[in-house]
Amino acid sequence: MKNSKKIDPYGFREYDARWIYEKDISIEGIEELGKGLGTQIKIHTNKENPRVVVGHDYRSYSEEIKSSLKKGLIFTGCYVEDIGLSLSPMVYFAQFNLNTDAVAMVTASHNENGWTGVKMGIKKGLTHAPEEMKELKEITLNQKFKKGNGNEKYIDDFQQIYKNDLINKNKITKKIKAVVACGNGTAGIFAPDILRGIGCEVIELDCNLDWTFPKYNPNPEDLEMLHEIAKVVKENEADIGFGFDGDGDRVGVIDEQGNEIFSDKIGLLIARNLSEKHNGAKFIVDVKSTGLYSTDKILAKNNCNTLYWKTGHSHIKRKVNIENALAGFEKSGHFFFNEPLGYGYDDGINSAIQVCHLLDNQNKKMSEITNELPNTFQTPTMAPFCKDEEKYNIVDDLVKEIKQIKNNKTLIDGQEIKDILTVNGVRFSFDDGSWGLIRASSNKPSLVIVTESPTSDERKKRIFDFIDNLLQKTGKIGEYDQKI
Repeated sequence: MKNSKKIDPYGFREYDARWIYEKDISIEGIEELGKGLGTQIKIHTNKENPRVVVGHDYRSYSEEIKSSLKKGLIFTGCYVEDIGLSLSPMVYFAQFNLNTDAVAMVTASHNENGWTGVKMGIKKGLTHAPEEMKELKEITLNQKFKKGNGNEKYIDDFQQIYKNDLINKNKITKKIKAVVACGNGTAGIFAPDILRGIGCEVIELDCNLDWTFPKYNPNPEDLEMLHEIAKVVKENEADIGFGFDGDGDRVGVIDEQGNEIFSDKIGLLIARNLSEKHNGAKFIVDVKSTGLYSTDKILAKNNCNTLYWKTGHSHIKRKVNIENALAGFEKSGHFFFNEPLGYGYDDGINSAIQVCHLLDNQNKKMSEITNELPNTFQTPTMAPFCKDEEKYNIVDDLVKEIKQIKNNKTLIDGQEIKDILTVNGVRFSFDDGSWGLIRASSNKPSLVIVTESPTSDERKKRIFDFIDNLLQKTGKIGEYDQKI
């Protein structure tokens, strides 16, 4: 393929594009990406001048990258509508509000400084899936560009239009005191205003914009960020703590006692709350999520059905759309709400709003609501290093190995594997509801490991040890980002 030195092909990931700038992609490479995306949008819309909403996050180089991306889009004939400094969900919302043909958001989300990337989509409310990413990669690296006469215009004050849309539909009656943590990322100029607007008393934590991320990356799966939120919640006797990632499409939640609530369980609580009004609703969750969805009595009582699906904001979003589900929940903190709650895409602030509605509807503290769920012992999402070019083959081999273990009825902690789900890596479960997951990360050179047991913490650990032994035998696994 041409141009491979200017654009590392591995930057085209399952559902977005990410590179270390300028090591893996040059500014000229970004322009080529814009040409590739513009060409793809023209092919899919069959329009000579499709309209494309573009925004960027608050990193030192994001505006420069957006400028180069726009050049490429304009070269192909796209009419670019630039809404400026944005969250990813604000760009997605703009496609509905402005009725445009496509979106392109310059962001590396929660990745460390040095990373850049683009989240893009054509059909409203959806972002690129693996097929679209493969097509974009092929167009871009082979320079199969269409030429046209495009232009650009700036949309003023769109931040306020986005804020008002969420505020006006979501007023609450109870005065909820919320710690709002943004890790100095872009959500800092959005989340506090919106949550105040719906009626919360807001205590801000690291909401000033600082692209050096002086304390930690804005990532609600990062324990350092969650511990800091917990401390401030307890100091201020707050009702709830929210942590938002760098581009505002994910949220992490801390209860009033300072305990982290894993996002899959927050999703289950929201699903329970929604099921009372939306009998027979369908929910989509990713394979990293708790097994409690499939056994939950309240969801069953309200005739609700839950499907487990591929991890990744694009996969869950698309499945929510295809299945016409009311909502989708991903363990990393991406939540998706269809009409009448949202437009189908992931918005961390709207997710926090749904938690506020949960508190508003019940005369209970967050910890009391959470304690109504059956207890399970669950690991954090762990990510051992594994090269991009090796990770998928390793997972494929492990799928075969675990199927063989099941067929041979080999015992793991005294149990046989009962079910195997292979929609995304391999999730294997046991009669007591315990399970383990191995999959390849979609946006980093690593694998993803999660285990859970409703029986005991020891069983959870022994399932992890079983997985870790399989991984170490490959000889191709590096250090974990965290371990239990």
